[in-house]
Amino acid sequence: MTDATQAWLDGLRDHAVAARRDTRTDERPAAMIAAERAVLAAHLAVWLDTELPGLLAERAVESAAVGLRPDAEMDAEPALVLTTTAAGLAAAADLLGRDDPLMRQWRERFACVTELEYRRFCMRYPDHDYRLHIAHWSWMKTRVPPQRWPAFARWPLGPGDTYWLHRTGTAGAGRERRSSHLWKWNGTTAAILRPFIDESLPTM
Repeated sequence: MTDATQAWLDGLRDHAVAARRDTRTDERPAAMIAAERAVLAAHLAVWLDTELPGLLAERAVESAAVGLRPDAEMDAEPALVLTTTAAGLAAAADLLGRDDPLMRQWRERFACVTELEYRRFCMRYPDHDYRLHIAHWSWMKTRVPPQRWPAFARWPLGPGDTYWLHRTGTAGAGRERRSSHLWKWNGTTAAILRPFIDESLPTM
């Protein structure tokens, strides 16, 4: 990680800490928060273990290629930024806080922030070309408006169930990747209905 990348990462972390001084308390039911947190924790663990190494390898190849140009300073060991919800921040803190060598290695390069924190920081310190960082987002939309439900009719709900949408993606390592996964919530547990759902389906 270059000095410029480290300075950018430290700035984002400091910005997030300052932004959370007046954070509102999540007043949703504890079971809902716990379920969202569990889904986001599982996703992050899989992403770190199975996807991130390949993304970093792709990034290193890209960095070596553009490094031939003197005006292109793409860090081959970029900062890693996760944007997520409050439940996702808690999940990431638990996972990255584990006392094992791999998590210590990732922890040094990570900033875990909300989308708003990230966007506001990037307005002042932009990195549009992702020369300094890789951005990964993972958040759960737990309030899917009922007018969108007909688009998911192939995966019907039971009485009292509601839809959740888990949206994920990565930018800054090759082509941008985006995915959506359909879940249902019954007031007690969350269950996957359809991974990698096509959200381009017509909605009402």
